[in-house]
Amino acid sequence: MIDAQLALVLNLHQPPGNLEGMLQRGDWTAKEILWAIDRIPRALWDYEDVGRVHLSLSGTLLETLADPKFQHDAYGIVDCGSLLWHLQNTRIIQILGTAYYHPVLPLIPAQDWDEQLGRWLGIARHLFNRPEFRGFWPPEMGFCMQLIPTLRRAGYRYVIVDSEHVEAVTPMRWEELRYRPHWARFGGEEIIVVVRDRELSDAQESGLDAGWFIREVGARTKFCDFPPLVTTATDGDNGGWFRNTSMPNNFWSRFYHDLLERVRSNQSAGIRPTFINDYLDTHGAAGEVRVRTGAWNTGWHSGTGFVQWTGSGPQREVLERVARVSQAVHAAWSRAAGCSSDDSRLYQLLGDAQWRVLRAETSCNFFWGDAWVQR
Repeated sequence: MIDAQLALVLNLHQPPGNLEGMLQRGDWTAKEILWAIDRIPRALWDYEDVGRVHLSLSGTLLETLADPKFQHDAYGIVDCGSLLWHLQNTRIIQILGTAYYHPVLPLIPAQDWDEQLGRWLGIARHLFNRPEFRGFWPPEMGFCMQLIPTLRRAGYRYVIVDSEHVEAVTPMRWEELRYRPHWARFGGEEIIVVVRDRELSDAQESGLDAGWFIREVGARTKFCDFPPLVTTATDGDNGGWFRNTSMPNNFWSRFYHDLLERVRSNQSAGIRPTFINDYLDTHGAAGEVRVRTGAWNTGWHSGTGFVQWTGSGPQREVLERVARVSQAVHAAWSRAAGCSSDDSRLYQLLGDAQWRVLRAETSCNFFWGDAWVQR
């Protein structure tokens, strides 16, 4: 194996009103989630020389953390204002762009993609005080090739996709396909595709130790004749592995700190954390791939066919209803523009309607079977 670079990605999302509701009810889970998020920058402060983490935060989570009332209610648990400030530490954290309401993008009308991405950029540019975000995290890793022109318009350099769905166009070996960034092209536009290693990510989600990880990466990259980029991506605030308040027994201390100590002492077999942008600046992308439409794996589902969100009749019916209402709202916008109306009340009503459609597209509304479809 030659030296491997590790891109660690953590996804953070809460649907609209969910965290606020749990906090008001005194649900212990709200505290665990807040502590899990707040722990991320704190766990990295002593490792600014070697620690590197990519974070995706949904627009609804950012909206909650930035809300003055929520900040007041959460004070004493987590100082949300300070947390948002700590997340701006670019030495240890790189923020990935995403869609505001965390929809499975291939399942919602394409006419809503620009608005979902644009609204996230609006809040993120304000809270993180920067004009652009180069990497994109598709919510639930739901990706289709038709998204490429939309991502390019929004200014993204690369997108993270799941290894299960990547097919080579340029002939390449298995390790090249998985551990090198590639180009994907659609509609006259191209974007860099960074491949998430599904099996290593499964281990990251459920619990692992640094020794095993080093050996496994070594076995997977031993035939690489190029600097491999190993990308692991999971939720960062779900499950006991990330929520555990006992530092010796959670992801950060049990695995990541141990790995970073080995990196510092040159005992990590050449594995070193990196930011994806830094890797691309040095090594670029190689070859062309095609990405099959799909999502990441959750529970017992592979992500193929989006069965987590479309497996029941009520789920499919509500997705169809969202599409119909979205089409009606867009048609109303077009009619208003065509008649050159200057009625501010009309545009306020249309804006409210569009906001409700976008919020309804939240992936959580469909993920829990029939439990949340009424939302």
